[in-house]
Amino acid sequence: MLERPLRYLAIALSLIIAIGFTLFALEDIDRASQNSAQRVSGYAATNPSPAGERTRERRHGRPREIIDDVNDVLLSPFAGVTANDSSGWARRGVPALLGLLVYGFGLGYLARFMTARGAARPRTLRRRTA
Repeated sequence: MLERPLRYLAIALSLIIAIGFTLFALEDIDRASQNSAQRVSGYAATNPSPAGERTRERRHGRPREIIDDVNDVLLSPFAGVTANDSSGWARRGVPALLGLLVYGFGLGYLARFMTARGAARPRTLRRRTA
């Protein structure tokens, strides 16, 4: 009964995380030749500083900012793992990978487990005696 909503939730959260990381990667690749001053100010962090958040809001449109905000909330439990890393790719990639493992694989596994537990057990076959 609860397995189908859990499966859909796992897929939706995984898609949000994947889209957020893909948008970050495309933007970072696009500006690879530019100055890295924005990354130093906390722009590319999973949990950006208030100044980094305002910079990101000005730079992105409303739909992208919604995706980034949801991504920040989903990945905030994992942001501390790479908080001191100097690489923007590590600060975004490792929490995204951990989020996909926990939300995608973990919730998907839980949904499959619930399906298996809720399934009716097959009846034991009776032997025919002749």
